[in-house]
Amino acid sequence: MNASIPAPSKLRVDKWLWYTRVVKSRSLAATLVKSGKVRVNSERIGSPSRAVTFDDVLTVTLQRQIKVLKVVELGSRRGPAPEAQLLYEDLSPKPVRTDPLSRPAKQAVREEGTGRPTKKQRRELSRFRSGAGEEF
Repeated sequence: MNASIPAPSKLRVDKWLWYTRVVKSRSLAATLVKSGKVRVNSERIGSPSRAVTFDDVLTVTLQRQIKVLKVVELGSRRGPAPEAQLLYEDLSPKPVRTDPLSRPAKQAVREEGTGRPTKKQRRELSRFRSGAGEEF
């Protein structure tokens, strides 16, 4: 960080999210806060002008994950990613790994060019799936 610029004691939450590269733009950060997807110290905030200070804990709900970030520094600019990572401590829970055997089986694929099944083939398939000899 630049030593000539004094470090602020508090910073707008939308600016801080932008500085830390959680979001791509400051307007996206403001939209995220207004939509209620950001909490500061477990309190939902609705205004992007809400100030954050040292040791605040932000919980940010993104599309595919939840990030829990502790403010270590406020920063004075949006710098490169390694510099942005120094502004927070990541307290996010580790993602849960799913068992590959618990995934649903892939769909059966018909050979290319065979077209739709005939009525007879559909009946046979229905009998096979139900395990009974009944026809519909």
